[in-house]
Amino acid sequence: MPAIVVLGAQWGDEGKGKATDLLATTDPIDYVVRTSGGHNAGHTIVVNGEKYATHLLPSGILTPGATSVIANGVVVSPEALFRELDGLVARGVEVADLKVSANAHVIASYHATIDKVTERFLGKNQIGTTGRGIGPAYADKINRVGVRIADLFDEKILTQKVEAALDVRNHLLTKVYNRRAIEVDAVVEELLSYADRLQPMVCDTSLLLNRALDAGQTVLFEGAQATMLDVDHGTYPFVTSSNPVAGGVCVGAGVGPTRIDRVVGVIKAYTTRVGSGPFPTELFDEDGVQLQQLGGEIGVSTGRTRRCGWYDAVVARYASRVNGLTELFLTKLDILGAWERIPVCVAYEIDGQRVDEMPMTQTEFHHAKPVYEFFDGWQSDISGCRSFDDLPDNAQAYVRALEEMSGAKIWGVGVGPGREQTLVVPG
Repeated sequence: MPAIVVLGAQWGDEGKGKATDLLATTDPIDYVVRTSGGHNAGHTIVVNGEKYATHLLPSGILTPGATSVIANGVVVSPEALFRELDGLVARGVEVADLKVSANAHVIASYHATIDKVTERFLGKNQIGTTGRGIGPAYADKINRVGVRIADLFDEKILTQKVEAALDVRNHLLTKVYNRRAIEVDAVVEELLSYADRLQPMVCDTSLLLNRALDAGQTVLFEGAQATMLDVDHGTYPFVTSSNPVAGGVCVGAGVGPTRIDRVVGVIKAYTTRVGSGPFPTELFDEDGVQLQQLGGEIGVSTGRTRRCGWYDAVVARYASRVNGLTELFLTKLDILGAWERIPVCVAYEIDGQRVDEMPMTQTEFHHAKPVYEFFDGWQSDISGCRSFDDLPDNAQAYVRALEEMSGAKIWGVGVGPGREQTLVVPG
């Protein structure tokens, strides 16, 4: 049975939860795995008319029979984890079968403090983080002063690691940001308070997943954030602090690249992004407002209004290349039903020159202007369509055009938030 990767092919919020949920409900999925990011992610899934939002948990937590896994590449806030679990339990969702990697790094309260004061200190140069401590937790990981989940079960080691992390952090807080120092004992006490509840969930998730694949079980790796937010391949520095591209899945889950069978990129029929950074097709007119309103473009985790623009085929081709996409899953096609003509960015103009691929430098990307082709709209409600052939001819033509220019076959199309509002595109 396959190992399947589902990831974002734009700047996030593409509907990865819907794609993951569809895969998990059309074919038996044994494990659904988060491999990077923290509770700055957000997936929205609609099940039987009820809307659920997951942040740190894999969206597969809603799939009966599937084991949810938070793998080693994720940074985990225990407080956020238990808050999310308790919220699902209160709605009657079974969450008992959750596994957490012993090697996943912990987001402590001081990480969020550092995140927020640093953003304020940067002023107009802010990155646009969520302020939830994800970046500082990854920085501690790379600086080798991080706390891992396994450390919560050894008070002596935990204390030593928190002391090492706060040694520099407190100098920064007091001498640069003019803030109060954080007490080691208070942090240790808080983290130890989560240990008893966490311990039954914790295991060697790399061993668990590799054994599952050896046994022929199906493992679905669910991406957080997206390609254009990757710390290496995204619009740096306006990115997240991990590698949400396909290659990051192997590192973040402890499985080899030869185990991966499918890589599905999720992409909207238009484009959005949250936070700061370049966005060539961004709209500042009524079309942008209409996309935001019709698409309900408000961040699941942040509550921030998303910036909106037309579909960017340059970004799509780039995502297909760096991820080795085997297919695309196109979401929110129904939102475009209001337009008579629909622009698609097929290339950029930079300093008077046409550029068909992603610019090499940050400066060039900041200066990129979209080159548009226009497609006839269908100006009708397609949310009731239940097969690709049910779509109006112009909607089908739009999908086929995007497929041709985006570097990967479009496997499925979303025409609404519900599970039943997903159409398989004929081969």
